[in-house]
Amino acid sequence: MTESNPTPGNNRQPWKIASFGALAGFLAALLLAWGLMKPLMLVTHASPYGVEETCRRLQASIEANGWRCPAIRDMNAAIAKEGLSLDSPVRIVELCKADYAKDVLETNPEVSTLMPCAFGVYEKDGTVYVTGLNTGLMGKLMGGNIARVMGGGVGADEANILECLN
Repeated sequence: MTESNPTPGNNRQPWKIASFGALAGFLAALLLAWGLMKPLMLVTHASPYGVEETCRRLQASIEANGWRCPAIRDMNAAIAKEGLSLDSPVRIVELCKADYAKDVLETNPEVSTLMPCAFGVYEKDGTVYVTGLNTGLMGKLMGGNIARVMGGGVGADEANILECLN
């Protein structure tokens, strides 16, 4: 009886191939999730008004819906103080509702980094846009009390606030 000696090229190690395949699959899924999540995390609406009028309408709608508008930040002016400029106007319209903030911060103070809520108002290619976080999706990703508050009242209120652009 003769023994067959495996040749160096025939001794495949299935675990190496499987490991490489699993790693490649994981990286592909990660890249796909990253590519799909970014556009889902932000919600953008075109505004038929100029930047300043859009900001005024947002502020009035925020307050009419029972929220506060602590500030409208002029990013062009802020950047100009540093000797730089932006090609188009950019504003940040802040909004806060103390009831929601308290509800979330009592259980999850770490999300204070996301407060106050804000809309970005900017002009791009001659069109004015309003962009905000997708609070419903953000809440679902974080789960628990954050999902209840952000996916419930906050999301509904933001939709009502943005109706001022119609």
